[in-house]
Amino acid sequence: MTDNNQEQSHYADVKPIRRISKIWLIPIVALLVGAWMVYYQIANQGTEITIYFSSAEGLEAGKTKVRTRYVDVGLVTKIKLRENENGVAVSARINKEAESLLREDSEFWIVTPKVSLTGVSGLGTLLSGPYIELAPGMSGVNLYQFEGLEEPPVTPAGTPGLHITLNSNDEFAYKEGDPVIYKGLTVGKFEDIYFNMEERIVYYNVFIRAPYHELITTTTRFWDSSGVRLNLGAEGLQVHTGNVETLLTNGVAFGIPEGSEEGTIIRERAYFDIHKSYDKAVAQRYRKGAEFVIMVEDSVRGLRVGAPVEYRGLHIGEVIAVNPPNEQQQTILEDSYKIPVVFMVQPGRVGLEDNAASVRLVATQTELWVEKGLRASLKIGNILTGAQYVDFQFYDDVLPVQEEYFQGKRIIPMISDEFAQLTEKLTSILDKINKLPVETTLEEINVTLNSFAKTAQSFEQTGKEINELLDNVQKEQLIQQLNATMDAFKFLAESYSKDSQTNRQLNDTIEELEGTLLELKPILNRLNKTPNSLIFTTGEESETVYPKAKQDDQ
Repeated sequence: MTDNNQEQSHYADVKPIRRISKIWLIPIVALLVGAWMVYYQIANQGTEITIYFSSAEGLEAGKTKVRTRYVDVGLVTKIKLRENENGVAVSARINKEAESLLREDSEFWIVTPKVSLTGVSGLGTLLSGPYIELAPGMSGVNLYQFEGLEEPPVTPAGTPGLHITLNSNDEFAYKEGDPVIYKGLTVGKFEDIYFNMEERIVYYNVFIRAPYHELITTTTRFWDSSGVRLNLGAEGLQVHTGNVETLLTNGVAFGIPEGSEEGTIIRERAYFDIHKSYDKAVAQRYRKGAEFVIMVEDSVRGLRVGAPVEYRGLHIGEVIAVNPPNEQQQTILEDSYKIPVVFMVQPGRVGLEDNAASVRLVATQTELWVEKGLRASLKIGNILTGAQYVDFQFYDDVLPVQEEYFQGKRIIPMISDEFAQLTEKLTSILDKINKLPVETTLEEINVTLNSFAKTAQSFEQTGKEINELLDNVQKEQLIQQLNATMDAFKFLAESYSKDSQTNRQLNDTIEELEGTLLELKPILNRLNKTPNSLIFTTGEESETVYPKAKQDDQ
């Protein structure tokens, strides 16, 4: 019994292992959730980018937003100095849904309050603080490091429209943001400026926004419309302006010159010149011209390059050079020196096509016109400025001239204008007056005046004597007339005296008139009682009253 018990004691009791406790499920689940949250955060936290600015004024890590079209798409996470200490590096986290906006040509700039001649912007940042604006690009390449802009772009990337380049060798002062105007409406802006040192020409990159970019054609011309321009020339006073915006800033306008074809619409970047004025832009379509010369003996003061050439008031060309360099041995100081003025007659202005054939036709026609009396003269187009122009007219009483040329160009004979002719006549008259013997004439005039003075005294004495004689004659005649009148009155008084024949005749006439009235008295009484008694009789005989007979008749 004992051995059996010892053998049994060498064997261990084998029991099954217990399972892991369910309490471990909680930390495992928490770990998995935490891992998922970390993964989700990493996967959806967006892309971190770096933007380089010259200054971080107004920016704060963890507060400053990155926006596009007023929608928050990111947040600034860190700000530090740039490696070369030339500016700052701003790190920003861009939301996952906005990663597609991070293109190679995307643009970033800091938005702050700004007041300029063109307007006020960024007022909302007065309360919210500055933010970084993102302008998405059009490129298909992604980029995560960007150079920030110091100023907002004139035209944000992706704006529909057309980019063109304008150039000018004049002293214009355009800057970024200046307007481009079409018929008073701002349709574009200047974007950036580049000066070519070799060509010494300023190039301006300009953007015309849609749909106005379709107005740009091959015949479009650009001209300056800055501020208000007053042009007091041979054509008179002209006022030019663009719109209210260009009254404060510079700008250009464009259009198709009147009479030109519309041309083909420009689809890609093209180059255009900026002309000084609309008139200069219009004149560019007249590229061909027959050149002539006039030799001026008078003054050319007031005659400028570009001055009009007119025929009977019609603009047919323009002056292209005044006193150009020549190979003649004469100098300007010589009395016989004639000032050459080169001008051209443009076929396009006289109704012909602007080509070489028309130029030859104009040259040939002008030759015939000179033979028929065509002459040129300088006339004043504006009295205030003294601006002159070249005028063509036909004259009947001119002498024929020989053909003359200056540097291969036909010389058109000149005739003095009316003002010059009047000046010559006045000068001639003054010369004749100066040649008169003035002193001798004055002495003779003095002698004559003294003679006139003596004669006047004699006339005065004679006049007094004549007045006295007339007074005496008038007095004698008056006395005679008074005497005659008194005699006539006396005779009349005597004729009407009491015992005169006239008095007796007058008394007899009065008595006869009185008797006649007495005879008519009965008849008048009856008519007074019965007015019809003269027509109808009543059978009664009225008593007849006879006037008392005169004693002389008894």
